[in-house]
Amino acid sequence: MFELSTAAVVYCAFVAAVFLGLWGYYDRRDHRRFEGERRKTVFHCIRCEALYTAPSGTELCPCPKCGHENARLRF
Repeated sequence: MFELSTAAVVYCAFVAAVFLGLWGYYDRRDHRRFEGERRKTVFHCIRCEALYTAPSGTELCPCPKCGHENARLRF
Protein backbone atom coordinates (compact mmCIF):
# COMPACT_ATOMS: atom_id res chain seq x y z
CA MET A 1 0.00 0.00 0.00
CA PHE A 2 2.57 2.65 1.12
CA GLU A 3 6.28 2.53 0.80
CA LEU A 4 8.28 2.62 4.03
CA SER A 5 9.59 6.17 3.47
CA THR A 6 6.10 7.51 2.68
CA ALA A 7 4.67 5.85 5.77
CA ALA A 8 7.47 7.30 7.92
CA VAL A 9 6.82 10.82 6.60
CA VAL A 10 3.07 10.48 7.23
CA TYR A 11 3.70 9.13 10.73
CA CYS A 12 6.14 11.96 11.59
CA ALA A 13 3.70 14.57 10.26
CA PHE A 14 0.90 13.04 12.33
CA VAL A 15 3.01 13.01 15.52
CA ALA A 16 4.11 16.61 14.90
CA ALA A 17 0.49 17.69 14.38
CA VAL A 18 -0.57 16.02 17.63
CA PHE A 19 2.23 17.70 19.60
CA LEU A 20 1.49 21.10 18.02
CA GLY A 21 -2.21 20.67 18.81
CA LEU A 22 -1.51 19.77 22.44
CA TRP A 23 0.94 22.67 22.79
CA GLY A 24 -1.61 25.13 21.39
CA TYR A 25 -4.39 23.82 23.62
CA TYR A 26 -2.37 24.01 26.85
CA ASP A 27 -0.86 27.37 25.94
CA ARG A 28 -4.28 28.94 25.42
CA ARG A 29 -5.67 27.29 28.58
CA ASP A 30 -2.81 28.58 30.73
CA HIS A 31 -3.04 32.04 29.19
CA ARG A 32 -6.75 32.31 30.04
CA ARG A 33 -6.24 30.88 33.53
CA PHE A 34 -3.45 33.23 34.60
CA GLU A 35 -4.40 36.39 32.71
CA GLY A 36 -6.56 37.63 35.57
CA GLU A 37 -3.75 37.12 38.04
CA ARG A 38 -1.23 38.98 35.90
CA ARG A 39 -3.38 42.04 35.27
CA LYS A 40 -3.28 44.23 38.36
CA THR A 41 -4.14 47.83 39.22
CA VAL A 42 -1.50 49.75 41.19
CA PHE A 43 -2.40 51.95 44.16
CA HIS A 44 -0.32 54.41 46.20
CA CYS A 45 -1.47 55.25 49.71
CA ILE A 46 -1.29 58.98 50.39
CA ARG A 47 -1.34 58.42 54.15
CA CYS A 48 1.42 55.81 54.71
CA GLU A 49 3.19 55.92 51.30
CA ALA A 50 2.64 52.19 50.65
CA LEU A 51 2.38 50.73 47.14
CA TYR A 52 -0.03 47.85 46.66
CA THR A 53 -2.06 46.13 43.94
CA ALA A 54 -5.63 44.99 43.46
CA PRO A 55 -7.44 43.05 40.73
CA SER A 56 -7.87 44.80 37.41
CA GLY A 57 -10.86 47.13 37.09
CA THR A 58 -10.78 48.31 40.72
CA GLU A 59 -11.03 52.10 41.03
CA LEU A 60 -10.92 52.46 44.84
CA CYS A 61 -9.19 50.11 47.25
CA PRO A 62 -8.32 50.36 50.96
CA CYS A 63 -4.65 50.27 51.93
CA PRO A 64 -3.65 46.94 53.51
CA LYS A 65 -1.40 48.75 56.05
CA CYS A 66 -3.51 51.65 57.31
CA GLY A 67 -6.96 51.09 55.79
CA HIS A 68 -7.15 54.47 53.99
CA GLU A 69 -9.13 54.19 50.75
CA ASN A 70 -7.13 55.35 47.72
CA ALA A 71 -7.79 55.89 44.03
CA ARG A 72 -5.74 53.93 41.51
CA LEU A 73 -2.61 55.36 39.95
CA ARG A 74 -2.97 56.68 36.41
CA PHE A 75 0.06 56.79 34.16
